[in-house]
Amino acid sequence: MNIPPIQQAGGMGMGQITQGGGQQLAQTQQQGQQQQPQEKLDNISKVKSLVGPLRDALSVTLKTAAQTLQQNSLVDVGSTKGIDPPDHRFNKNMEDFYSICDQIELHLKTSIECMSQHSSSVRYLPMPVMPTRTETVTPQEGPALTYPQFLMTVQGQVQFAREVHERLMKVGNALSNTDT
Repeated sequence: MNIPPIQQAGGMGMGQITQGGGQQLAQTQQQGQQQQPQEKLDNISKVKSLVGPLRDALSVTLKTAAQTLQQNSLVDVGSTKGIDPPDHRFNKNMEDFYSICDQIELHLKTSIECMSQHSSSVRYLPMPVMPTRTETVTPQEGPALTYPQFLMTVQGQVQFAREVHERLMKVGNALSNTDT
């Protein structure tokens, strides 16, 4: 984080704050809160943030597996008795590892789907959309769609896809009726 350290005045001890120092402290804290970067919520950032816990979970799982294997080998050799209750730490650690793997897989699949939707959007609607504009875009601003124009375009595309689907269903039904 990029939070600036709080500077204390030279001759003051802990707990001694003058009026000016208190105001400076409050301003510094407010600036620090404003400078904190917004947490990224995209899927790739989430995957990156899960790599560390995945590495830790794998390490713990392997250590637990080694301990369990060591304990079982001692029981097999006969140096210790197998009276100890079964240790379920390995199963728990393995489940934690698989849980993190599942989260990463989910985020990667979602990211792939987002990329697919974006490429389809660029392919079928090559003009940028200005969602905050409701009035017509001037030619000087370049080719762009306003949000109402975008909605009309999408509604037209959905209607066209629906018509194609209905026609294909009719043809499919007609072909299946003629076969029987």
